[in-house]
Amino acid sequence: MLYAEQALLGALLLEPARLADLDHLASEHFGDHAHSALFTAMRTAAVPAADEHRKAPVWLRRVLEAARPQAPGLTASYLHTLVHRCPWPGHAAAYARMIEADHARRMLREHADRLTQNATDASLPDPAATVLAQCDALASFLETLSGRFAPHPGSLPRTPQPPPARNTAGEEALEEERALLACATARPSRLREMRWLQPENFVLPLHGQLFACLTALVHRREPVDAVTVLWEAQHQHLLHAGFTPADLIDLLATPVGIPEHWGEKILRRALLTQAHTTALRIRAFTDDAANTPHQLATGSRRALADLTALRSRWQRATHTPAALSRSPAVPRAGPRLRATAASPTTRVSR
Repeated sequence: MLYAEQALLGALLLEPARLADLDHLASEHFGDHAHSALFTAMRTAAVPAADEHRKAPVWLRRVLEAARPQAPGLTASYLHTLVHRCPWPGHAAAYARMIEADHARRMLREHADRLTQNATDASLPDPAATVLAQCDALASFLETLSGRFAPHPGSLPRTPQPPPARNTAGEEALEEERALLACATARPSRLREMRWLQPENFVLPLHGQLFACLTALVHRREPVDAVTVLWEAQHQHLLHAGFTPADLIDLLATPVGIPEHWGEKILRRALLTQAHTTALRIRAFTDDAANTPHQLATGSRRALADLTALRSRWQRATHTPAALSRSPAVPRAGPRLRATAASPTTRVSR
């Protein structure tokens, strides 16, 4: 891009009238600060008449004087270097398109970097909302990018995909998943309204497989308790020396709270992890200089597809009437007890 910027500036120093054909190009599109200052100076300095330009270097002096306050290191000799670096002034529009394409690549990388930061910043008050807002900004930029650059054959990038972001299985995440499994076993009817949660959203694969056992029992309308879940887990080859039947019974023994509360926490963590993975894929596209702007837009949209699907499930989980009126999790120790109605003689007034 250094050659493209030098060639364009050299063409404009030779033929300043070509500035009128570069309406879409702006000074911030240049990657080099001195080049950006020179282009700004060309936009502000008075363009000499054609005869005056041919007789004396008036245009070069005006551009240098206007650009020096922003780039004091510029010299007259460097302007002459730019002139010699221009192969053909008539190709100025092509050089400008190259500069615009590289600027689009840098802007896309900035969007991906912000998405990465938001997905991994634990200090945010509402990380899910912040990540989704950044996704909207990224999607809007991709829409603009698609409109600025024409499509062409072979629009999919061939960049190898980086490995997905690792969802570290912290103790807090594991406790939340254990709590969900215990609560879902105690209240299996709630699972019918929790189709927004999937086994792949769990940090620990074993927990996701146990959740699949629970949903399978509910789908078949079979009884659900610790013993029936154990039976289903045995059929799915989930029991082994490191996870015995006693371990499973203990895991399901003490439900705390309600399944929806823990399910939202699990899905939020999966949403942030998927956002991080999406950002890593887009950054890989921008790091590959072989990708054209159209390929960057197409590949980035594909990378956003998985995040969009997960976002839809997150919205179903958090925007339903039950979710809006949901009370926080209340600890509840021990197995469920059958409630008995109090007799009229023991019932007291509020």
